[in-house]
Amino acid sequence: MAEHRREGLVLSIAVGIVGLTFGVLANAAGLSLPQIIVMSALMFTGASQFAAVSVIDGGGSSYAAVGSAMLLAARNALYGPVVSRFFGASPLRRGMSAHFVIDETTAMASIQDDDETAANAFWWTALWLWSLWNIGSIGGALLGSLIGHPETYGLDAAFPAAFVALLVPHLRERPGRVAAIVGGGLAIAAVPISPAGVPLLVAALGVVPGWLLGRRQGVETAS
Repeated sequence: MAEHRREGLVLSIAVGIVGLTFGVLANAAGLSLPQIIVMSALMFTGASQFAAVSVIDGGGSSYAAVGSAMLLAARNALYGPVVSRFFGASPLRRGMSAHFVIDETTAMASIQDDDETAANAFWWTALWLWSLWNIGSIGGALLGSLIGHPETYGLDAAFPAAFVALLVPHLRERPGRVAAIVGGGLAIAAVPISPAGVPLLVAALGVVPGWLLGRRQGVETAS
C-alpha cells in the first residue's frame, strides 16, 4: 500500500473513534438515530457537529446550534483554493469533492509531491474518513444508552478539546493570540446574560482585532 494511502487509512481510523464519541454525545443530547445518521452523512465536519450537539444539549435554540456549526464550518471554505488545483477544470469533479473538503483531507492532499498523488490521497482519505466517521457515529448512538451519562467517562470534554486543538496552531502568531484573548473574554462576558450557544457566536468577534493587527503587520512588513 502506498504511503499516503496507509497514512490516510490510519488517520481515518482515529477519526472514526472520535465519531463514537460524537454518537454518544448526540444520543445523550436527545437526537434520534436517523437524525445522527443524516447529520454525519450530510454535514460531515466533526467540529461543527460537536458544536451543534453541545448547544442543543445545553438547552440552546436551533438557531444558535446552526449558527455555531456554520461558524466553525466556514473555515473549510478557505481550503477550496488549496485543493482545487488537484481536480482540474471539471465542474463535476470539483462539485463532488466539495463535500469532502475538511481539515484532514486538505492536509493529506497538500503534503503530497505532485497533483496526481495529491488527488489520490484526497479521495482515499475522504472515502475512508466519511465511511468510518459515519460507522463510528452510528456505533456511538447505539451504545449511548448502555454507556449512560457521557460525563461519567469524561466524554463531555470532547468538543472543548477539539475546539482547543483547532485553536492552538493559531496561537503561534500575535494576531492569533489577540483574537483568542478577545474572543475568550467576550464569551465569558456573554455566558451569564445570553442563551446557550450564543457566547460561541459572540466569541467570533475576536477575529476582528486579530485580523486588523495581522493586516497592520503585513503593511509594516511590506513597507
